[in-house]
Amino acid sequence: MQTPSSSSSIHSLIYACSKLNDFKRVLSLFSRLLYQGHVPDAFLFPTVVKACTALSNIKAGRQVHAIASISGSDSDPFVQSSLVHLYVKCSHLKDARKLLDAMSEPDVVSWSALVAGYARLGRVSEAKEVFEDMENKGIKPNIVCCNGLIAGFNQSGYYLESVSMFRKMHSRGLKHNGTGISSVLPAVGDLEDLILGNQIHGYVIKMGTVSDKCIVSSLIDMYGKCGCSLQMSQVFDEMEALDVGACSALVSGLSRNGFVDEALMVFRQFKDKGVDLNVVSWTSVIAACSQHGKDMEALDLFREMQIAGVKPNSITIPCLLPACGNTATLIHGKAAHGFSIRSGISDDVYVGSALIDMYAKCGRIKTSRLCFDRMPMRNLVSWNAILGGYAMHGKAKEAIEIFHLMQRSGQKPDLVSFTGILSACSQSGLTEEGQCYFNDMSREHGIEPGVEHYTCMVSLLGRAGKLEEAYSMIKKMPFEPDGCVWGALLSFCRVHNNMTLGEIAAKQLFKLEPTNPVNYILLSNIYASKGKWCEVNEVRDMMSKIGLRKDPGCSWIEVKPKAQMLLSQRHFTSSYDPPAHLNRIKPNSIDCNITLQLVIAQVGV
Repeated sequence: MQTPSSSSSIHSLIYACSKLNDFKRVLSLFSRLLYQGHVPDAFLFPTVVKACTALSNIKAGRQVHAIASISGSDSDPFVQSSLVHLYVKCSHLKDARKLLDAMSEPDVVSWSALVAGYARLGRVSEAKEVFEDMENKGIKPNIVCCNGLIAGFNQSGYYLESVSMFRKMHSRGLKHNGTGISSVLPAVGDLEDLILGNQIHGYVIKMGTVSDKCIVSSLIDMYGKCGCSLQMSQVFDEMEALDVGACSALVSGLSRNGFVDEALMVFRQFKDKGVDLNVVSWTSVIAACSQHGKDMEALDLFREMQIAGVKPNSITIPCLLPACGNTATLIHGKAAHGFSIRSGISDDVYVGSALIDMYAKCGRIKTSRLCFDRMPMRNLVSWNAILGGYAMHGKAKEAIEIFHLMQRSGQKPDLVSFTGILSACSQSGLTEEGQCYFNDMSREHGIEPGVEHYTCMVSLLGRAGKLEEAYSMIKKMPFEPDGCVWGALLSFCRVHNNMTLGEIAAKQLFKLEPTNPVNYILLSNIYASKGKWCEVNEVRDMMSKIGLRKDPGCSWIEVKPKAQMLLSQRHFTSSYDPPAHLNRIKPNSIDCNITLQLVIAQVGV
């Protein structure tokens, strides 16, 4: 197709392409206009700048700005306003502010765009400063400006500022619309401020906007974050018509509060009713299953999602990959990896981090490292993923190298980083090195150790046989030790047959985890190793009275396109009198009946 050579024809085509959102063609036609020696007028520049803004093409935008300056059109208020929006959209706020200050009569729209831009980037003080300058110059903020501030603060994680701005505007008598309310409710939910959430809900009812789909979805999300499942369901039930956004919010809210089975059931009901579920809905339910141990359901849902013609995005894949890693189903992890490459999202930092974790859990630590090395950009999650992978495989040398490389690259370690390095030292028996890293947490990095770090240290000392030192560390903990800490001590008491400390740890565990059969079995095995058969009977009788039995062991294997799960379950006699010859048999040879159950789960991607 040949483009016309006349200036007026090219102008007309540029306007037409802009209305059709064909912005690449707009820039191409503008280049053609310049090549032919025509000088654009002030009416054309806003349209061309709009195209640069839509494409986030700051390089082309600066060139257009320069051409406008040469032609004298840069003094036109419409051109200036469009350029301000361009620089704000491309996060060049310094240029936007400089241009705004040079404007003879800046309008409220340009001011609002700059204020929202600062807020969106989390630059709170500068956003407030621009907002005050705007008021000092006699420009009254409109609802668009306020909504931009509220949404910007919320998106950048400044929830208190978002709520504060909402209250400030309300106190000034400014009537909020659906955009402002639906922007502030997520911040209220993240702050778990149920009282304010109820007040906003009442305001919504009073204003008669309770039927607004965006507001309803935000209300459900807010109540879900506040742990109010009943109110969340009531808001959903009062909807006049099913909305996909509200459905997604309900599924996420139920799963967030631990009602995973209910979330899955509700999702199935929506699907059966013909609700046009989008990628957010599918991703929400996949994430719910993956995060709560329903890995096979997550894999199955991903297959259904593709059959339904819904294209996964850069959020869906990281939600799915943990399920592949947890079940060690490498074939499905590879399929998800291939899909991310074909979709052009494999370079996403969160997709890459999830791939690192998945390959490590599937036993492919070299592939995991290859994914890490090929990442164009890394964040703390990426570093922690490869560090945790090496720790999982007991490769302390590589984990230590990654830990120091991370710091040399300018990335500061966090709680998760230290959990990984301490775990690696523990598994490899590097007692002194682990103690050094533990001490460096608060001394050099200003990070106070958490319960997970003390658990790693108890395992580190326990593996080295320093059980008394481990017990002493537990007693000196600045907070109450949980089941993981006592469980680590009990496990190594079993390894080293330390009955005295084993009884102390077991006593605490019986209080913290009275229905966990592992604790009873470990103590029973310690007694058996010492020939304390009466005590063995007492522990088994305790299990029998509570109704406990050993949880079945589980292994996952892959046979072609199928993931198969092997369950191994031991049936112990609850009470018995050991024969005389039993004391001559090794403790681990206690008679038990092993039954294998093969549960085949069909999974496809």
